[in-house]
Amino acid sequence: MERDYIEEHKYLLAKKRVEKIKGFYWHLVVYIIVNIFISTVIVLGLMNEDKLTFTKAISNFGVYATWFFWGIGMFFHWLGVFGTNMFFSKDWEQRKVKEYMKNNKLK
Repeated sequence: MERDYIEEHKYLLAKKRVEKIKGFYWHLVVYIIVNIFISTVIVLGLMNEDKLTFTKAISNFGVYATWFFWGIGMFFHWLGVFGTNMFFSKDWEQRKVKEYMKNNKLK
């Protein structure tokens, strides 16, 4: 009975983790598609209304502003999904404790 509970708990945790990862990837896809669209509209607008050349239009900060500021949000989303457990996870802690216990035996 207890074994079933532990397995179900592990399954639910794994499923929640997969849903977080899936949510991040959807966010990334939307980020790329929307920003390509916005950048295209801005470049075309600068070329048509302000009569700028393509190179001058593409070098305008407005083209990259959404990429940059939304990118900050993407970074924190990534950090929330992947980054917090990347280096110092529970598994890492347990391995380190075992390693120190093994290396510091009574002499």
